[in-house]
Amino acid sequence: MNIPLIIVILYIVMLFGVSWYSTKLSKKGGAEGFLLAGRGMPATVVAVMVAGLAVGGASTVGVAESAYTKGISAGMYNAAWAAGAAFAGLVVAKKFRKMTITTVPELLGNCYGKSGKLLGVVGQLVIQMVITSLQYIAGASILNALLPDIFSFKIGMLTTAVVFVSITLIGGYWAAGLSNIINVVVIYIGLIIGAIAAVHNVGGMSNIVLKLNPNTPWFNPVAGVGGAVVLAWFVVMITQSMSNQAVVQVSFAAKNGNTARKGYLLGALFILPVGFIAALYGIVAAAEFPGLPNAAMALPKVVMSLNPFVAGITLSGLWAADVSTAVGLLLGSATLVINDVMKVYVKTDLTKKQELLYSRVIILIISIITYLLASTVVGILNTLLIGLSLTTAFTILVIFTMFAPKLCKKSAAVWTLSVGILILVAWVFIPQTHIVSHPIYLEWPLCLVTFFLVYIFDKRPANISIIDNTLKTDNTSTLEN
Repeated sequence: MNIPLIIVILYIVMLFGVSWYSTKLSKKGGAEGFLLAGRGMPATVVAVMVAGLAVGGASTVGVAESAYTKGISAGMYNAAWAAGAAFAGLVVAKKFRKMTITTVPELLGNCYGKSGKLLGVVGQLVIQMVITSLQYIAGASILNALLPDIFSFKIGMLTTAVVFVSITLIGGYWAAGLSNIINVVVIYIGLIIGAIAAVHNVGGMSNIVLKLNPNTPWFNPVAGVGGAVVLAWFVVMITQSMSNQAVVQVSFAAKNGNTARKGYLLGALFILPVGFIAALYGIVAAAEFPGLPNAAMALPKVVMSLNPFVAGITLSGLWAADVSTAVGLLLGSATLVINDVMKVYVKTDLTKKQELLYSRVIILIISIITYLLASTVVGILNTLLIGLSLTTAFTILVIFTMFAPKLCKKSAAVWTLSVGILILVAWVFIPQTHIVSHPIYLEWPLCLVTFFLVYIFDKRPANISIIDNTLKTDNTSTLEN
């Protein structure tokens, strides 16, 4: 009897049950019900949606991979994510919810015109699709490592994709929210039980320390990864949390602005501990399995050494992390295409029924593209952080639009986004641009300089009155009811 497989199957069945139940909640609102949960999510569901987006393959398998050589400091990745969620909750979540928008590019289009909106869609889709692809890879790696007799890497990736896509297509954003309640619980139970069992199997923490290379700062919260990298993580995560479509879409789906703020702050608390738990797996692997040819196997290798029942629970927890992230990302991408491409350039008079149908078709198309892209992506954590650095330009535009509208000019979006994209392309294809430790250290100063140059030379003000009007609305607004 394959106990880990049975536990995983039971978990999948539970997720599909939740997805089918979610159809009752989402079917009344048409596309808005499907893509935004009818803008009715309570704070607890907002919190698990934010946590679900944060805790994926990078936060578990990727962190353990880094901790295998750098120690507990790898867990600062999740601390950075938690800081980003808290920052978004305190600064922008409530304001976003008060606006009658569904995407970040829509905000740019309202204020800066169609060119800024289109460029915003392209940039956001690149970010979303790169992160989605990484979830396929992490999910496949987990299934292949822990159940190699059943899942080859290709079969594991296909299985992961089928589950992700099916849950998304069936229940939409309500399915993502309700399934994430299960996912967060499963993640914590699985990772904690597995970590306790792993440490016990090695003979306790004192025995682990004796087996580790004494020259590595295993338990220093910063030194292993390095201060510059940790700082880059915090800058990237705080940056992306305020403008990444998948993250801010959670605020659009909240019942009201206060609910959105509370949900993000609670989500930050859910996110914080997971990275350090995952990092512990990497440290245990370094003590028990030194010299692994592929550090990404650190966490799966530890789990494989546990008894079948504990391994099955831990496997479900790891896989839950990928499910929770991928579903939110797929819905975010579909919202971008429907709202900012289909309705603008293809068919402006979509009926609710057509919008819902096209939403599902687009999710399927994006799933196929990201599945194919997954076969070319290498290095989970590094790839993710490079992709997220592109959100710098979006965040600069969002912050100035909300808090310093007098500095915003008509062409600010086009120029700032163009520079942000060019920096990322140069970083990927021109090694000579690596004059700093991470592209985020180029993105912020150069995008800021671009924004202020536009302010100096472009005499046309952005159409910020649209934002001013929506931000003046109070709790009597239809969105707050």
